[in-house]
Amino acid sequence: MNLKRRQFLFLSSLSAISTGFLSWILTHHHQSADISDSTTAIAANPAKKDLLLRFVSVADTGTGAKGQYAVARAMNAYHKQNPYDLVVLAGDNIYNNGEIEKINEVFERPYQPLLKQGVKFQACLGNHDIRTANGEPQVKYAGFNMKGRYYTFRRGTVQFFALDTNSNADWENQLSWLEKELSISNAPWKVVFGHHPIYSSGQYGCNPDFIKTFTPLYKKYGVQLYINGHEHNYERTRAIDGTTYLICGAGAGNRPVGRSEWTGYSTSDLSFASYEVYKDRIELSAIATDNRIFDKGIIQLKSA
Repeated sequence: MNLKRRQFLFLSSLSAISTGFLSWILTHHHQSADISDSTTAIAANPAKKDLLLRFVSVADTGTGAKGQYAVARAMNAYHKQNPYDLVVLAGDNIYNNGEIEKINEVFERPYQPLLKQGVKFQACLGNHDIRTANGEPQVKYAGFNMKGRYYTFRRGTVQFFALDTNSNADWENQLSWLEKELSISNAPWKVVFGHHPIYSSGQYGCNPDFIKTFTPLYKKYGVQLYINGHEHNYERTRAIDGTTYLICGAGAGNRPVGRSEWTGYSTSDLSFASYEVYKDRIELSAIATDNRIFDKGIIQLKSA
């Protein structure tokens, strides 16, 4: 009896220790989960019954060098714990001159684990991409899933609009197309992506022409999110007239970035961004190459 009692007490103490440890983990995770500037370890999430879509974005990737592979590994690690099947690839897909013959070393090999899992990449053209044949080989490349130099596609309640933001773009027709597509869209969520920034605290700064051209359209038609690269950093703005502007250009290399009055978070860390879409909000997470979440933001649904 004494032996059995000692066994019981020993097992009970183990149970108490493990329960306490689990409680500590959950408590500390909860404390950091809603803090914008927190650093949170990626953990496997239980299935979220109200989650409508999860996707990620990255840009300025196409170097084939160690920085790109580091971000690609982090994207794969995140996918294993938080499955997604869509990557928004916001330009400069092939350095330095958009040579399609480099596609294996700068795209197919780095992202092979994701591609094997059926993850679909939706690309747009960056300034480096148009240096060879004005980017046409990339537009035709099946792995980039481009329907043209600008195009739209829908995933459930989210409609995406891909732009050609290069200086030689067909601006007149593209802007007419964009306004028409935004005006007829009945998607609750509207996400636009292109290569060049509109608001930025990085090397290139804000683009006054783009602010004048795009922001009235985004406000009028209820665009909640604009994603871009070009700046080799991460920067999330606070909502500006209902639109969040997200730079995710540290997909392979990085440069310094400052802050502006409208900046929610900025860093030069190599990284990508993840988006979890719900009926009333998008939960945004920025993830570094050490698999840690360093920024969280909430994008609220708004009506046009």
